[in-house]
Amino acid sequence: MNTLDRFAELSGATVTVTGGFGLVGSRIVHKLRAVGARPLAVGRLDAYGSSTHSSVFNVSPRDPDVIAGDITDAALMDDVISHSDFVIHAAALADVAECTRNPAAALQANIHGTQTVLDAAARHASTLKRLVFVSSASVYGLGTGAVDAGARFRESDLLTPGSVYANTKLWGEHQTALTLGREADSYAIVRYFSVYGEPQVVKENSHSWVVAWFSMRAALGLPLHLNGGGRQIRDFVHVDDVADATLLAAVTAHAHRATVNVGTGRATSIRQVADLVRGHYPGARITETPRPQGDPLGGCADTRVMRELLTWAPQVRVEDGVRRYTAWLRRTPEAIPAWLRTQAEKTAA
Repeated sequence: MNTLDRFAELSGATVTVTGGFGLVGSRIVHKLRAVGARPLAVGRLDAYGSSTHSSVFNVSPRDPDVIAGDITDAALMDDVISHSDFVIHAAALADVAECTRNPAAALQANIHGTQTVLDAAARHASTLKRLVFVSSASVYGLGTGAVDAGARFRESDLLTPGSVYANTKLWGEHQTALTLGREADSYAIVRYFSVYGEPQVVKENSHSWVVAWFSMRAALGLPLHLNGGGRQIRDFVHVDDVADATLLAAVTAHAHRATVNVGTGRATSIRQVADLVRGHYPGARITETPRPQGDPLGGCADTRVMRELLTWAPQVRVEDGVRRYTAWLRRTPEAIPAWLRTQAEKTAA
């Protein structure tokens, strides 16, 4: 059975998607529309800049299934979830550097916001088929950068979060289980590894989303910054695969109360990503820079639970994903933020 056939249960269903203006949330919204579901996309307009959502993510507050609002709005979330069959809670302040600089903002979005969503889900649990909480591989800690199979992160591992962002995600996992603790309540937790893919857009003063960073800097003639020499390891999983895995976690019976890694199981270094991007921008230069405080050495996912419970595996190899991203960027140069263009102009001057 192909993936689309497995989404048949979603046809005609109403699905609340928080973070609907972000990369993952918007992709989930588009997939839900394609299978005949009714998404209710809730999100803030200031996540990337007011024009990014419609011009890049193709999600607009003018769309009938899109709601511009904050997940901390209890009345809004109660109303939206009261009409829903499923909830995908993907909203978060997901920029690790911003969470470190501004813990209060992380607590407001990732703690207060998550509790507001969970409270509404608990009130309407009798009609809600499942809530999927989007977590992160950051809950495993900073990692060692090892690439052997024994170093892979397993869902049963001791969790040692090493950042404000990771702390909020681990809290969200525990709180989901506590709030939806009645026997009939159903939830699943998905731990995303390094999500990338078109149309990802970088944020100022961030060091996350390295495929987008390298591609956009290369397109503007800026050097690619290898923080710490680029020896860090990541498990890059394409946003198309992430969206599919998340929806499968919503509809797969065996995912009831399960925690599932969403990754490829393949370790790729940041330097390897730089080399892949340079293959599409041969003139791109590399500059080694210090590794930011708290930047994980990393590792990759153990994918056995994902493969067994969801009977599914990611489809996009990182080589193909980088090729797709750079091709999209050439077709859509306006996606490069104005502040990054200004930086390039000043450097050239």
